[in-house]
Amino acid sequence: MYAIAHLDIPPLASAGGTVRLPGSKSISNRVLLLSALSAGHTDIADLLDSDDTRVMLAALDQLGCRIEQRPDNLLRVHGLGGQLPVKGAALFLGNAGTAMRPLTAALALLAAEQGGCFELSGIPRMHERPIGDLVDALRQLGCPVDCLGQEGYPPLRLGNGTPSVLRLDQPIRVRGDVSSQFLTALLLALPLVARERPVVIDVVGELISKPYIEITLNLLERFGVHVQRDEWSRFTIPAGSRYVSPGLVHVEGDASSASYFIALGALAPAREGTDGVTIEGVGLSSIQGDIRFVEAARMMGAEVTGEANRLHIRRGQWPLKAIDLDCNHIPDAAMTLAVMALYAEGTTTLRNIASWRVKETDRIAAMAIECRKLGATVEEGADFIRVTPPARWTGASIHTYDDHRVAMCFSLAAFNPDGVTVRIEDPKCVAKTFPDYFETLFELCATPAAHIPVICIDGPTASGKGTLASEVAKRLGFHLLDSGALYRATALAAQDAGLDLDDETALARLAAHLPLAFRDHRVYLAGRDITDPLRLESTGGMASRVSQHPAVRAALHGLQQSFRRLPGLVADGRDMGTVIFPDAGLKVFLTASAEQRAQRRHKQLISKGISASIDDLLADLKARDHRDMSRAHAPLKPAEDAQLLDNSDLSIEASVQLVLDWWQGTTAVPGN
Repeated sequence: MYAIAHLDIPPLASAGGTVRLPGSKSISNRVLLLSALSAGHTDIADLLDSDDTRVMLAALDQLGCRIEQRPDNLLRVHGLGGQLPVKGAALFLGNAGTAMRPLTAALALLAAEQGGCFELSGIPRMHERPIGDLVDALRQLGCPVDCLGQEGYPPLRLGNGTPSVLRLDQPIRVRGDVSSQFLTALLLALPLVARERPVVIDVVGELISKPYIEITLNLLERFGVHVQRDEWSRFTIPAGSRYVSPGLVHVEGDASSASYFIALGALAPAREGTDGVTIEGVGLSSIQGDIRFVEAARMMGAEVTGEANRLHIRRGQWPLKAIDLDCNHIPDAAMTLAVMALYAEGTTTLRNIASWRVKETDRIAAMAIECRKLGATVEEGADFIRVTPPARWTGASIHTYDDHRVAMCFSLAAFNPDGVTVRIEDPKCVAKTFPDYFETLFELCATPAAHIPVICIDGPTASGKGTLASEVAKRLGFHLLDSGALYRATALAAQDAGLDLDDETALARLAAHLPLAFRDHRVYLAGRDITDPLRLESTGGMASRVSQHPAVRAALHGLQQSFRRLPGLVADGRDMGTVIFPDAGLKVFLTASAEQRAQRRHKQLISKGISASIDDLLADLKARDHRDMSRAHAPLKPAEDAQLLDNSDLSIEASVQLVLDWWQGTTAVPGN
């Protein structure tokens, strides 16, 4: 996950490959709650790991539900059988509507029946999301519910510590035209009290997001409760209803998340060596309503085929075809259509999307504002958005409103035909449902190497370039190339093979097929962890000798260039800006006096418990500097267009900030 202030996505050219989707958020949180309310234990496979599910898991733990991670990668939930071992708790539910609404209904009923008092709160945006229709329905039943701030909004107090008499003899009326989550919450909670008589729910107004209710009904049946439905206006929970664990539940891949990759396949040419985008984990037979996004994508020109647990998408008609669509059945996935509309011929209208206004943010307003930044003409109304694509695209800094779907949707704008960079602010907001979204996207996408930004940090031994490069890469979310590690690894491999460090031909042959791997900040040579030996002074000395050979440097040239991957690279070494990446957007040459560098290295070695002499270190550094600067091939020197950074008297933080400021000056994005 990119836990950085913003992520710049360079122009993308093609896409292809296979993506395995994370579990469905809607199914995951429903299954967690049903498992907790059931008798017996439930094993859950492929549960989504995200902010929203962690919120639900934490709440269930506070309520006394025992949850354990099984060694077979299953999550086991030990059900409470409808009984609350904890009679009071303050639950913080973040911005997770799929936790707030169902827990409100379940805890209000259980607190009223068994005695208890619970407070539910969230982040400020959650306190702006209406819940009054659900509160009204619960009060009809006789549940004590208090709004602790503005009436009709969280935070809430449920119950007053003493049992209440529930009124179950009359139908419960709940509005269905604002959010389907209110009805879902009642459907999940009422089987807990439908013992002696059936309980009836009447829906007032046109029910929106019906596919989400279908998910709820499907899961209720799996846990032993068969709800009778009269069209979409009346739901009856039979007398004697009781939740029973089904034993094992598999969570489908998230169909809403699939929409981004369906769109990706629809608008991007197939990457070389692929036949488009394949999605695993969800298929045409999914119980999730957002799978009907496939129909909309086909209407716009995408070629989509599929089976039970897989979809395959290829670009078909191009430009895409504008559509006019009632999106009541795909409220979340329809956001992706607004970005696809930027690539369509004509004006696209998305209707019946009033529920967007009360989601993580006002999504109609958000999509309109951000599409306009890219150059589109946008009209918005109470329940519609109309998008006409840009005549010419403009680079933009996309504000994401702490809304995961806004961030993921607008990543697709990087395929724009005018080759402009798209900046995604606060990219970590995707943690709500798809923490690894951007990493997954970049694995599928390709673009010419020249479009992938590179920062080069060159300098002499012990100048601090490795630390500086690592910190800059971390701040930008870029990949990191420690070129010195490649020469050190070559030296260790030569030592293992018994090679003479002056045998240029043998060393070059070895370097060309170096069995090197980088995993989890560790370095492996032929499967052996060499991270610690790599940093020994003796290894550095051998590496300095090895790097003198032009044939060795040529052998490692291609390997170093292969690190240039999306979304960008920070490379440190001695010839990164002069030889390996001469087209880098920013080149920095780091300097410090030999005496200053010797003191730093001495302090570093002492901190590791390694004895060292400053005089010896100083002599060694001067000898290495002489070798590096005087070699005939790729000598150590600043690139002509490099920024010089003398860090003798600068802290690492000050050096990092200076490099970031330089980088910001070379990559200004309109709207930032």
